[in-house]
Amino acid sequence: MAIRLIVQDPDPVLRERAAEVTKFNSNLHKLLNDMAETMYDAEGVGLAAPQVGISKRVIVVDVGDDTGLIEMVNPEIVESSGEQLGPEGCLSIAKLNGDVRRALHVKVKGFDRNGAPIEIEASEFMARAFQHEVDHLNGVLFTDIAESIYDVSKRPRTDGE
Repeated sequence: MAIRLIVQDPDPVLRERAAEVTKFNSNLHKLLNDMAETMYDAEGVGLAAPQVGISKRVIVVDVGDDTGLIEMVNPEIVESSGEQLGPEGCLSIAKLNGDVRRALHVKVKGFDRNGAPIEIEASEFMARAFQHEVDHLNGVLFTDIAESIYDVSKRPRTDGE
């Protein structure tokens, strides 16, 4: 495993529709392993392959709950319901956060690292993470859809930070 460089906006790979994965092999396994290691090293909760410069439909998500690491290849949101408005940041957009309106519940279908079909139902924060990462695969950044954007480097510090 290796920590990969996280590309930053305005790198053009972040604006492309990522290609479908058709080969479930050791190269894909290495990419998934590297993406997870990179995400954890950067203290993120999700990472899409375009964020490490690879235009493939691959994501990893770990929101820090009992579910643990979720790897998904060719993910597709097939159902969504409800609504939530909340803060988001992005490992590819340093220093900015924004308030983004997302579905409260989603059902995501895709494949695991070996090509077996998987389906995940997610709510609240995990639903937000899946929507954020799937957006990356379609060339959409949270700043494109945020209702407000703010510079977190200029946010006043509070006790304990």
